Amino acid sequence: MLRRGLTRLLGGDERRVDSRTIYVGHRSSSTNEAFIPPKFCDNRIVSSKYTVWNFLPKNLFEQFRRIANFYFLIIFLVQVIVDTPTSPVTSGLPLFFVITVTAIKQGYEDWLRHKADNEVNKYPVTVLEDGRRIRKESEKIKVGDVVEVEEDKTFPCDLILLQSSRGDDTCFVTTASLDGESNHKTHYTVPDTEKDLESLNATIECEQPQPDLYKFVGRMHIYKTNQEPAVRSLGPENLLLKGATLKNTQKICGVAVYTGMETKMALNYQGKSQKRSAVEKSINAFLLVYLCILVSKALVCTTLKYVWQGKPGQDEPWYNEKTQREKDTNLYLKMFTDFLSFMVLFNFIIPVSMYVTVEMQKFLGSFFITWDKDFFDPEIKEGALVNTSDLNEELGQVEYVFTDKTGTLTQNNMEFIECCIDGFQYKYQDESSELDGLCVPDGPVSKLQQKAGREREELFLRALCLCHTVQVKESSEQGQGQGDGLTNQVDGLGVDGEVLHPAHEQRGFIASSPDEVALVKGAMRYGFTFLGLESKTMKILNRNKDIEMYELLHVLNFDPVRRRMSVIVRSKSGETLLFCKGADSSIFPRVKQEEVERIRMHVERNATEGYRTLCVAYKYLSEEEYAQADAGLREARLALQDREQKLMSVYNQVETGMSLIGATAVEDRLQEEAAETMEALQGAGMNVWVLTGDKMETAKSTCYACRLFQRSTELLELTVRTLEDGGRRREERLHELLLDYHKKAVQDAPPVKAGVTRRWSSANQDYGFIIDGATLSMVLNSSSESNASRYKNLFLQICQNCTAVLCCRMAPLQKAQIVKMVKNSKGCPITLSIGDGANDVSMILEAHVGIGIKGKEGRQAVRNSDYAIPKLKHLKKLLLAHGHLYYVRIAHLVQYFFYKNLCFILPQFLYQFFCGYSQQPLYDAAYLTMYNICFTSMPILAYSLLEQHICIEVLLDNATLYRDIAKNAMLRWGLFLYWTLLGVFHGLLFFFGVRFLFSNPALQDNGQVFGNWSYGTIVFTVLVFTVTLKLALDTRHWTWINHFVIWGSLAFYVFFSFFWGGIIWPFLKQQRLYFVFANMLSSVSAWLVIILLILVSLLPEILLVVFRKPRGPNARQMQHRLPSSGTSTIFMLSQTASSHSFSWSD
Repeated sequence: MLRRGLTRLLGGDERRVDSRTIYVGHRSSSTNEAFIPPKFCDNRIVSSKYTVWNFLPKNLFEQFRRIANFYFLIIFLVQVIVDTPTSPVTSGLPLFFVITVTAIKQGYEDWLRHKADNEVNKYPVTVLEDGRRIRKESEKIKVGDVVEVEEDKTFPCDLILLQSSRGDDTCFVTTASLDGESNHKTHYTVPDTEKDLESLNATIECEQPQPDLYKFVGRMHIYKTNQEPAVRSLGPENLLLKGATLKNTQKICGVAVYTGMETKMALNYQGKSQKRSAVEKSINAFLLVYLCILVSKALVCTTLKYVWQGKPGQDEPWYNEKTQREKDTNLYLKMFTDFLSFMVLFNFIIPVSMYVTVEMQKFLGSFFITWDKDFFDPEIKEGALVNTSDLNEELGQVEYVFTDKTGTLTQNNMEFIECCIDGFQYKYQDESSELDGLCVPDGPVSKLQQKAGREREELFLRALCLCHTVQVKESSEQGQGQGDGLTNQVDGLGVDGEVLHPAHEQRGFIASSPDEVALVKGAMRYGFTFLGLESKTMKILNRNKDIEMYELLHVLNFDPVRRRMSVIVRSKSGETLLFCKGADSSIFPRVKQEEVERIRMHVERNATEGYRTLCVAYKYLSEEEYAQADAGLREARLALQDREQKLMSVYNQVETGMSLIGATAVEDRLQEEAAETMEALQGAGMNVWVLTGDKMETAKSTCYACRLFQRSTELLELTVRTLEDGGRRREERLHELLLDYHKKAVQDAPPVKAGVTRRWSSANQDYGFIIDGATLSMVLNSSSESNASRYKNLFLQICQNCTAVLCCRMAPLQKAQIVKMVKNSKGCPITLSIGDGANDVSMILEAHVGIGIKGKEGRQAVRNSDYAIPKLKHLKKLLLAHGHLYYVRIAHLVQYFFYKNLCFILPQFLYQFFCGYSQQPLYDAAYLTMYNICFTSMPILAYSLLEQHICIEVLLDNATLYRDIAKNAMLRWGLFLYWTLLGVFHGLLFFFGVRFLFSNPALQDNGQVFGNWSYGTIVFTVLVFTVTLKLALDTRHWTWINHFVIWGSLAFYVFFSFFWGGIIWPFLKQQRLYFVFANMLSSVSAWLVIILLILVSLLPEILLVVFRKPRGPNARQMQHRLPSSGTSTIFMLSQTASSHSFSWSD
């Protein structure tokens, strides 16, 4: 019955039908029954992909899933099995090289993951067994073990806190590696547990593992002899999560409830899958087209061969009689082997060397990011880091940017700016510790030198000193803490110009939120110092250096629905006071309305300046009021069912009829150039979404400060608070709000021109969308499947029509879910995630491109990212300059490779019509092998590494240029068709131009005729020169390297041809090119044809470049598009306008 009740309690969002029972210390609750421990998973963490045994088969399987690798494997096998015109080495060697290099790279990456796993799994921990402290490896912890953890150590698994070294039965933890928050959070021991854990006999019944970091429901049964078992409720405040770190507490003991891959941290970890760029997908699509061309060529030639041989006398001429074996061969088998032979002969249309060149381009190109001096940060003395070079070009295709807030957009460094008391503004600019530093009222000028009454000032400062959950860290501990790099979490209490009591001089503050520390330090500036909390007594040092003491009766904790927190305290004189601070929208309705107007103007002005504002109110409680509130709070806290709702109703009852004293303004410092970076990204047509685990108010003010939300932006809010406003069921209200927002943002919005974001057309209303984690789980996991997909579609359409989206209170896995949802939406947009903490790892792994920031939150994000940069501001150059150029370079490389191979193999195909379809090669075997490897590979590699069609300064100044290449613009089918037709035109021209020359066969002075190898060599010479000069025409940015490889490749071809044909090579059975090249160049006709054909091939291109006038929005920037560097005549021609490869952008 208890289990059934608990199952009902645990239902809802998790849809769990089962719970787990854990025996603390593996001790049975009943002495009569035999104890059979339940089986749970061990505490090992596995993030690696391969093992020693499965590496080879698994890696080969993954590699041969690539269409090109599989194709070349088949061709290689055909060459080995069938008698083909070319050697198996021509395809086998490049394939072996590509497979080996990739396997070594992936094997090394996985070895690093194994190493990291071992570090975690072999970490020594202390387990209490039968009263003894035993050291074990972390992976050997079992569910039910009692584990001891010391200060500054991380928790090895998810623990329920049983005992703490602190006198008040609490402990402090930081969860930076889980949710990115570096502030201290307070956790509580289970009440009434034995001090001696050896004699504790208890069981825990709790929910099955689930990934939500902020949810945990369970109960603990404590068995004592001759007594009824005591039942204590367990919540998230009792649960210490794996990966969190113990702070300001010497040691704790806890019982393991979730271990290994069942911990909340592991459930939030997204496995690392191999990412593939959009360019690679385009290559595969183009490859299929060329495969179809290849197969159709082979089919045409095979068919025509047998048609031709069907004519009398053609099949077996007198000079070439068939052998007996040929006569006995099955006709269909012979046709099939002929088909395969043609496939091998035309196989060079599929460029295997392109994959090698692309791999080299990506690998070498990634060094330019690492070497970029603009990415060097003098503070951490590090630059950018490239973990995955496969995605360089993807940086130029990003459509959605998902960013973390804390530590990414902001520095997580709060500073008290000013306050307002009774409508008078107090701005601290003086070294004096008195409140009369500077007073500038928001009201009329006549009030300029006025101030609020001293009594009100002191009441306001007392409220700041009492209404919080800040703890004071003692000086002895602080020194030790700072030695461990804890200076970010602990703020020193040095006060400008004020000499404090020596005992309190070197203290530090610990708080669950950095703005609480900022407010306490703000009060210190004006003479009120919080000295700490000792056994429920809060101490304050006031202006007169007197110590005031208050008994802390209750803390009404902050929550995102109420958006305020309160404390109830009792002064020495016996007065009971309630102090409350919170967001203006939650405080104003609960105070006297005549007090609101004085403060409202101040709050609104601060909000427009991007500060985080809080209002402060108070109330005197009579004895009866306090007794009623006390009873209500105690009863609600013991409830197992609907605990939160019961507490909420008591809170709301107490926090009414308050008096407003004033407001505060705190600044969460933005990262350097954060606003400019966000503006540039939006200008480039990217949608920016902020995904944070932080509170909504904080995140909202950051979005305003980053200019993601403007003052004119209408915010559409879909949070727990807005769902509860309607007074109906949440599901109904959710449906109603989604439809309402969809009508506003999607249906009623005027259509937007392609490539223009709403931000740039001021006539339209801008919308910003805000959602929290709880509402998002309702949208994604609705009770009915049909509703879930409908909600998801509505939600996506609304978000896509908003200028910016803010998702707050997100669990790490929810961040990844959002990225996945957008990634898989219509059009499959390219996504980028950027974050600095371990809580961002899931979304970094999920997005097409993951970027880690080398921040203060550890290095998990950096280790799991594709690229790492020191600061957010570096993202602008990474995308707008590097990304843009990488994409243009590789897109040109891919199109050029297909074009030059089509030029290469089309004459070979046409030649079959003139040689009886006998599979006679047109080119010598050396030319076939060397064409892609030596003669034409280096110029395109240099181009793909060094080309700058627009100089970097212009790319950074004009973010809109990024839109020109959006949505894979340079690898669309139209451009692919253009390059293919260009290849066909050049191939036809080469073949038939040389054939026209050969119409008079006597081309030499002595009347001798040229043979078929001379014919092929002339075609090949025209081909090599044309495709190389075509690339020279496309080059805009000339360096000495470009000159060296372009003219060097042509010189090498001429030198090689003389060398290859000028010597008798002993290892060759037949030497087809002996003196052919030298003999060919002795003919003036051959020279004339070669020069004429090269000029005719490139003439349309040159004319297009010379006569085409620039047009379109970027025409004026034409003269700026080119970097200053050495130019050639060809380059000067190309300067006048975009050549065809870039003409689409104008």
